[in-house]
Amino acid sequence: MASNRWQDRKNERPTEDPSRTELEKLRADEWFKYRLGPELAAMQRETLATCREISALYPSDPERANAMLAALVAECGPGLDIRPPISIEYAERMTIGSDVFINADLMVIGSGRITIGNNVLIGPCTRFYTPNHSVHLDLRHAGWELGLPITLEDDVWLGGSVVICPGVTVGRGSVVGAGSVLTKDVPPGVVVAGNPGRVVRTI
Repeated sequence: MASNRWQDRKNERPTEDPSRTELEKLRADEWFKYRLGPELAAMQRETLATCREISALYPSDPERANAMLAALVAECGPGLDIRPPISIEYAERMTIGSDVFINADLMVIGSGRITIGNNVLIGPCTRFYTPNHSVHLDLRHAGWELGLPITLEDDVWLGGSVVICPGVTVGRGSVVGAGSVLTKDVPPGVVVAGNPGRVVRTI
């Protein structure tokens, strides 16, 4: 497993900048105060409402449901195949490659960038957790948050009920066993399982 390259950012002490909105800070991948940005709550409500529409639409019109999700996220390649329900807080922060399969009950929490490569299989009940809150109590009380990215490289397969923590990259062609919790990067071409996830064997 790779070392956690985001540790320094997690330990930062953010500073106030009243000249910029919380949304501007979020989009710049900086610390922001999620409780003070009314536009953030509005974005979340709008996106989650669209996710509910997609979920309700799927049984009768799966092609349209796929098209709605492809249009909702920042970028999406052809061949998307989903099984709702699906829940995403900040769809503009998510990109999806070509020929991706997403099984039922995907949940994407927080503002960190989500990058899903080509030919990725995502099992049911997968959780992407991108928010990082400060270890310092005063900063948590103030509502500071940092969205860290999650990346699935090409040809990754996630089993069911996998949890991916902030800042984690899963390398190309790797397989993650059902129920695993990923707290650190996964190298390419391995099988990972457990809590926390550990390399079981190479492929």
